[in-house]
Amino acid sequence: MAKKSKAEERRARAAALREEQRKKERRAKALKITGISVAAAAVLGLLGTAIFMEFRSRNIQGVQEYAIDEYNHVQTGQRVDYAQSPPVGGQHWSSWQNCGVYADTLMPEFAVHALEHGAVWITYDPELPEAEVEALEGFYNPGDYLVISPYDGEMPAPIVASSWGRQITAESADDEELARYVRFYERGSDVPEPGAACSGAIQDTAAEIESQIAEQGEDAEALEGAEMDSEETGNEDSGSEDADPEDADNNEDTGTGDEE
Repeated sequence: MAKKSKAEERRARAAALREEQRKKERRAKALKITGISVAAAAVLGLLGTAIFMEFRSRNIQGVQEYAIDEYNHVQTGQRVDYAQSPPVGGQHWSSWQNCGVYADTLMPEFAVHALEHGAVWITYDPELPEAEVEALEGFYNPGDYLVISPYDGEMPAPIVASSWGRQITAESADDEELARYVRFYERGSDVPEPGAACSGAIQDTAAEIESQIAEQGEDAEALEGAEMDSEETGNEDSGSEDADPEDADNNEDTGTGDEE
């Protein structure tokens, strides 16, 4: 009877150990499932936040959208009659305006080419108070796809920000919708040449370009040569990364008829 009692005790201990092991396995499984659920909830939370932010960004108040039917190169020096002022896209010259801050007005045909590469062009009334101008210039950091300049044409508001096919107006530089617009559309991807260079090309202002055109007349080849000279030195003040404009245009042109 004693041997049987010891055998029963061993079986009982073994059964207890197995039960304890099963409990541990159940607890581990439960913890694993909980961990997966928490991780999944975190991922879903982040995804939900991203979707919400995307929704908010795409519903910026006051954004006007325009269809751009053609955006091929025209001969440098040939002025383009844009449907919007400032323009949001269309035909343009073969070089682009370097991104950066400018104290004087620019040639729209160069600036539009920068929009085609994903830049945002912030234009303002030349009579805008200096404090407002400084606040606008503060939007730019070296390497940003932003062009900031006064504009001497008609504008629907003292400040207008334009990207390819879109535009927003503002009365003041501290307008929250303006800031959201710049954050969302700078380096835009839904443009004819996303990721193409925004430096290494034209640094001259409108007055300087018009002077070159006046000196050279309608000689497009001569003006193109002047553009190339500007490309060699134009990025010194723009704060953007150097890039080869020839490669950028040849490799990135995907728009209709935008061939050299």
